[in-house]
Amino acid sequence: MATAPAPADRKPVVKIVFAGHVDHGKSTLLGRLLTDLGALPEGKMEAVAESCKRRGVVFEWAFLLGALRAERDQGITIDSTQVQAETDTRRFVFIDAPGHHEFIKNMVTGAAQADAAVLLVDAKDGLQAETQRHAFLLGLLGIRDVIVAVTKMDLVGYDQARFDDLAGQVTAHLASLGFDAERVNAIPVAARDGENILTRGGAMPWYSGPALIAHLDALVPGTAAADAAAAPLRFIVQGVYKFDERRILAGRILSGSLAVGDEIQFSPGNRSGRVKSIETWPTSENPADRPTRAGTGQSIGITLDQQSFIERGAVGAHKATPPHLINALRGRIVWFGAEPLIPGNRYKMKLNAGEYLCIAETIEHVLDAGDLSTSASAQVSRNQIADVVFRSRGHMAADAYAEAPQTGRFVLVADHRIVGCGLIDLEGFATEDRQQSPKSANILRVEHRIDMPERWAANGHKSGILWFTGLSGSGKSTLALRLEEALFRRGKQVFVLDGDNVRHGLCADLGFSPDDRQENIRRVGELAQILAHAGFIVVTAFISPYRADRDGVRARAGDLFHEIHVAADLDVCERRDPKGLYKKARTGEIPEFTGISAPYEAPHAPELVIDTANLEVDACVERLVDYALATFDKVDGC
Repeated sequence: MATAPAPADRKPVVKIVFAGHVDHGKSTLLGRLLTDLGALPEGKMEAVAESCKRRGVVFEWAFLLGALRAERDQGITIDSTQVQAETDTRRFVFIDAPGHHEFIKNMVTGAAQADAAVLLVDAKDGLQAETQRHAFLLGLLGIRDVIVAVTKMDLVGYDQARFDDLAGQVTAHLASLGFDAERVNAIPVAARDGENILTRGGAMPWYSGPALIAHLDALVPGTAAADAAAAPLRFIVQGVYKFDERRILAGRILSGSLAVGDEIQFSPGNRSGRVKSIETWPTSENPADRPTRAGTGQSIGITLDQQSFIERGAVGAHKATPPHLINALRGRIVWFGAEPLIPGNRYKMKLNAGEYLCIAETIEHVLDAGDLSTSASAQVSRNQIADVVFRSRGHMAADAYAEAPQTGRFVLVADHRIVGCGLIDLEGFATEDRQQSPKSANILRVEHRIDMPERWAANGHKSGILWFTGLSGSGKSTLALRLEEALFRRGKQVFVLDGDNVRHGLCADLGFSPDDRQENIRRVGELAQILAHAGFIVVTAFISPYRADRDGVRARAGDLFHEIHVAADLDVCERRDPKGLYKKARTGEIPEFTGISAPYEAPHAPELVIDTANLEVDACVERLVDYALATFDKVDGC
């Protein structure tokens, strides 16, 4: 059985992040390590020494890591520099993370890639706030192996009592953060003199433990990768490509493995199929040499035995172990934004390869990284850590970080800048893990030979679903029909699905109980999706009172779905009462009437709001036409 090609055999690779308070000696220690391990490019040290002489500054070991001129000028590490070195048994990637609080984002970026950490503490200055923050962040990012390097021992006369005191303080703090004492080791060093770096020196005879490099050599590489390989399959779709008759889903396996013949379910969207082939690059001309299995960490393409509309950001999993489908989560975040996070603000959440519009709903509390206390706050300021509840406009496929670190992390974006990152906690949140599946096992999807982009090219416009939601009397049907006519006159393939019309046929068997309303919207959503796949712009006019039902349609339809809130207050709609329904509801003739005896849940973040209480019909139609043309008119390649 062929397997997707893996990197050539080599020494185990261990990624180590060097963290700690600014000026506690990270870059100096790394510079000395690289020198003692013979990892510097030929002539590098001489070139740096000559540069120091030319600039009139004293040579520092830290300058060997000074890839950025700004770093040398400012005297602080502002980027997470990566360098490589080898011993007889390991190949190391050393990550020099900045210690200055203004660059906490860079520190997190560097630490997120690491297998273990060296946490530096200045023997003279002791345990500082930024060191405590870095320790907290290391735990937050899942790093469990920590070497505490008490640096600059020469400045305290190599005093054993000072080392013992500091080592005790730091290890106790790490224990309070949940670190296992057996995976934390402390070592006294003096990088300038090379004490306890490559070998034990003579300045600290009271220390009988191994030197730093021996500690690093003892680390077990690939622990996180091994955990991921044993975890459920998470195949992240990063792109969809069409070659000849094949539709290739390209992506990366973050955990688990898959094989030809496996049935894979993609979330959100509830699409599934069996793996027909695994594609790698370069492709072998001999089919017998093509892989039949792929595992954690590999970037591959797959084809399915049936054509399904699957988009970038979808998560592939085996049916028995799917990710959670959620539209709300608690995120333990680190905030990087210059502007504070404030409840009610919208952010783009990047989760795996998907992007979702989210609202920061509530700030549960802000955490102090030093003493782990919590406090209430109306905002999260730069470099603060907080637990925040986010709500998305549609369903997201995700895992709790505690269950699956690979798919339990996200970043937040505002104005095209990363402003935060976080870990997912789903405790206390509803998840929709049971997706709709056919009752019969003896059915297969029919593969269309014409895909949506081809239909778009033929029509001269894209397709999609304009989902009107609002109270009875808000103007949904009126605007939907006017919009249909306006788009049709412009040569668009367009059709309206109206709430009253479908209840004369497709949904004639349904009433207005919550369960029947849910089924009504599910059926209409499926029909709208079929029409959109056929190339139509579908306009739906339904009260659709429940947010979860609308979100369910969005989850299945993906980017085809556009929610439009036809907004008017209840008193405005009741004054209009074009069908006399409010009057009947007030007298009890119509039970479970939305707005009177049944709830209406307004959208949190619709694509468009049409205020029919304050705008004339023509103005509303004009806004709708503008939105539709801007959304559907441009077709790549047309």
